Amino acid sequence: MRWHRVWAVWGLIVLAETLQGVLRQLWLVPWLGELPARQLGVVSGALLILLLTWATRRWLRLRTPAQQLQAGALWLLLMLLFEFGLGTLLGYPPERLLADYDPRAGGYLGLGMLVLLLAPWLVGRCGGCDGD
Repeated sequence: MRWHRVWAVWGLIVLAETLQGVLRQLWLVPWLGELPARQLGVVSGALLILLLTWATRRWLRLRTPAQQLQAGALWLLLMLLFEFGLGTLLGYPPERLLADYDPRAGGYLGLGMLVLLLAPWLVGRCGGCDGD
């Protein structure tokens, strides 16, 4: 497995998710409110992750389920570190950061993280999607 490629695609995902978050704050939060905008952001973010994973699948060359799940696990770890690190730097209290993962509080980010973990494997299962 080429780890530098896995890291590079994670970087693309972070850039795309960051841009999506900025646009969500600017446009959706004033229109929908904070919580519904964050919930919609999980859905659009999951689709973005799947799209980027699919677009880079050949370049990533993750051939086996083990490689696919290892890549997803690295992405998950890096994203959690990024999310909690950035949230802390921006002054969000831990309770606010954790609420995004609590479905009882309306937070669905855990589902988004599950998609991130499984994205390489899910895309790998779609081997015949483009004639491979």
